[in-house]
Amino acid sequence: MKNVILTPNPYRDRNFATVRSAMQILKDAGLRVSLCLPFEVDRGYELPKDLRFSRLDRELPNADAIVCFGGDGTILHTAKAATRRGIPILGVNIGTMGFLAELECSEIGELSKLATGNYKLDPRMMLDVTVQRDRDIIFHDICLNDVCITKGAVARIVYLSVECDGIQALSCGGDGVIVSTPSGSTAYSLSAGGPIVEPDARNMLITPICAHDMASRCIVTSDRRGITVRMTQNARRNAFVSVDGGKSVRLNMGDTVTIRRSRLDTKLLKLNDRSFYDVVNAKFQGK
Repeated sequence: MKNVILTPNPYRDRNFATVRSAMQILKDAGLRVSLCLPFEVDRGYELPKDLRFSRLDRELPNADAIVCFGGDGTILHTAKAATRRGIPILGVNIGTMGFLAELECSEIGELSKLATGNYKLDPRMMLDVTVQRDRDIIFHDICLNDVCITKGAVARIVYLSVECDGIQALSCGGDGVIVSTPSGSTAYSLSAGGPIVEPDARNMLITPICAHDMASRCIVTSDRRGITVRMTQNARRNAFVSVDGGKSVRLNMGDTVTIRRSRLDTKLLKLNDRSFYDVVNAKFQGK
């Protein structure tokens, strides 16, 4: 490994203190370091003049790894571009939970292991999402955590039908439905009552959001299934689909959301031997 991109969340890493320390650690280890923002900052936000930022798309072709500084959202912002190029990601948690992060701020000294090859790759399955309207594909994306089909901001019920390989698995009214990967099982799906699933499992989770009946429960499917979601005839308004918390796309009656396992996996870098259960206990129980 020779070239490492650092992508700090400027709203989390105040004054870029953590990323400055990381830059020095990696340079001292003999690695070439470039600094890129994971997303566009708000107009008027002033970046430090003593730091040189490059465009992420320009640095990606020569990158061997990306280190993200922030919460899980920062990693999700970076995951798509990195995964399409097969570049592994390492997260440094400066957020709240940080299930996808490998290191806490106090552990950034371990970044020097990247120079010696003392790390492992942890592949995480992704989802492929398409929205079809009549015969046209109006939206396509991949995601690491989840796909949300929701009612939007209006206080009303949206009625959805969910099929697995063409067979109805769920039909309910409520705030919507989440389809998540095992990595996403500790995110929105968990808040909606879904189970925690080991990240190396090969499953998809279908979790209703505030279902307006007593029978609708989370369904765990094989990753070989094709999941389709449509609004039913009872739906009077539009619904919305978003992936990994990104911008939403409006759904009309008759639109079909199709979700399958992606052929791509996100590669997370592991520098220690903490198990998934160690992470869960630390995040939820404060151990």
